[in-house]
Amino acid sequence: MDFENKLTRLEDIVQKMERGDLTLEDSLKLFEEGVKLSRECQTQLTKAEAQVKKLISVDESGKAITEPFHSEDSES
Repeated sequence: MDFENKLTRLEDIVQKMERGDLTLEDSLKLFEEGVKLSRECQTQLTKAEAQVKKLISVDESGKAITEPFHSEDSES
């Protein structure tokens, strides 16, 4: 399942759980699925972030000068 489908499924799970009409067993199953999907999405985001390059400037020939992307959290 791709990232967007996982996110859509997570939103569906949240909506179902917010309604409050599920049995305890169904709520637990959905909660477990949601946690699993959330972790998978976070892993995918972390991998994508590692691939992102931040544009710093352009050299004389017009070539972009880049450096690895670092989130604000990882700079401290």
